Amino acid sequence: MAKSEKEIEIVVEGKEWEEALDKAFKKANKNAKIDGFRPGKAPKDVFLKKYGKESLYMDAADMAADIAYQKLLTEYASDVQELVARPDIALTDINDEKVTFKFTLTMKPEVKLGKYKGLGIKKDEVKAEAEEIEDAIKHMRERYAEDVLKEGAIADGDVAVIDFEGFIDGKAFEGGKSENYSLKIGSGTFIPGFEDQLIGLKSGDKKDVKVTFPEDYHAEDLKGKDAIFKVTVHEVKEVKIPELDKDFFEDLGMEGINTKEELEAQISENILARKEMEAENKYLDELLEAAAKDVKVEIPEAMINEELDRMVAQYADHLKMQGITIEQFYQFTNSDEQALKDQMRPEAIKRITYRLMLEEIAKEEKIEIDDKEAKEEAKKLAEKYQMKEDEFLSAFGGLDIVKYDMRMRRAMEILKK
Repeated sequence: MAKSEKEIEIVVEGKEWEEALDKAFKKANKNAKIDGFRPGKAPKDVFLKKYGKESLYMDAADMAADIAYQKLLTEYASDVQELVARPDIALTDINDEKVTFKFTLTMKPEVKLGKYKGLGIKKDEVKAEAEEIEDAIKHMRERYAEDVLKEGAIADGDVAVIDFEGFIDGKAFEGGKSENYSLKIGSGTFIPGFEDQLIGLKSGDKKDVKVTFPEDYHAEDLKGKDAIFKVTVHEVKEVKIPELDKDFFEDLGMEGINTKEELEAQISENILARKEMEAENKYLDELLEAAAKDVKVEIPEAMINEELDRMVAQYADHLKMQGITIEQFYQFTNSDEQALKDQMRPEAIKRITYRLMLEEIAKEEKIEIDDKEAKEEAKKLAEKYQMKEDEFLSAFGGLDIVKYDMRMRRAMEILKK
C-alpha cells in the first residue's frame, strides 16, 4: 500500500443489514417464479426456501454500500477532509449477520518544499512598438478596402476577373476550369508563375499561360506536369485602401475614435493589454516552475487519474464548442481515451505538483481566509460576472472554493515577492 493510502473497514450489521436484506427480498420477489404465487406475492419464508438467503446478498450489499459510505463520512471525518481522490470500495465479507467493506482512501501526500522565496524571476517589460501600431492600422484599413473597376492593365495587387481552362498534352483535365473567377494578383493562390503572366493584360485580352505543377502538388496525376491555361480577362479591379478620414472612422464605429491619433492611442492600449497578459502568464509559469524544481512529493496514482478524467472532460467540452464530439476526435486522430490520457499525463502531474506546492506554501505561511473576506470576494466576482451572489456561489462551488481560490492566489503573491 502506498504511503498516501489508508484502509478503513466498515461493517454494516444488525438492524441496518436486516433492512437491506428485506429491501433486496422485496425487489427480487417481484420477478420470482414460485408455483402457486403471483410475482411479488410469495411469503418471505417460501422465497428463501426456493432461492436461499444468499441470493439476496449482492443486491443488499449494494444498498448497504451507501450506509457504509455515510458511516465513513461521519466516523472518519478528519480523514475524509484529507482525501484527494474518490475512495475505492471493496466488499470483503458477507453473511447472514453482516457485510464488511474495505475503503481505500487516497490521502493528501506529504509535500517537502524547496526554495520558494527570492527566486530571482523578473517579469518582462512590455511596450507597443510604432511598427506594431502601424501594422494594426494597415490591417484595419485593408479589412475596409474595396475593389474598384479600373481602365488600365493588370498590375501587382489588382484583382482580375477571369475565365480559365487548363490543358495537359492538349487535353483538358478535371478541376482545371472556372468562369468569372476573382484572382488577386500576388496572393500566391494559383500555381507559381500563373499570376505573374497576367500582369499587363487588359479587360477583353486572352492569353495562353504556361506553367508547371509543383512536384509536391496535392493531386497525384498533376505533380510535375507542364500545363497550358487558356485565360480570358473580363474585368480589372484595383484595391482601394481607405484613407484615415471621417468616413473611415464612421465605418470603424469605435466609440470616441475620430482621428488617427486617437486610433493609434487605442491600438497602443490594446497591444499593451495583450502583451501585459502574456507577460504575466509567462511570469507566473516561470515562478511556479522555479519553485517546483526542488519540491519532493509522491503523487498517488488515483490523484493523477482523477486529474486526467477532469482534463479529458474539459477537452471534450472544448471540442464540443467547435462542433466536434470526443468520439469523432478519436476517429480523426486514430486514437482513443487512453492515448489522449498518456499524452496529457505530464501536464496532469505538473498541475497537481503546482497545486500541492501552493497548498503547502499557504500552510507554511499560515494563510487563512475568513468568511467575511470570502463573502466580500464573492460579492465582487458576482458583480464582475453580472450574477446574483447566490447564483455565483452555486456556479463557483460554494464559499469554501472561494476561500481556496483566495489562498492559492495569496500563495502566488508569496512567490512573486
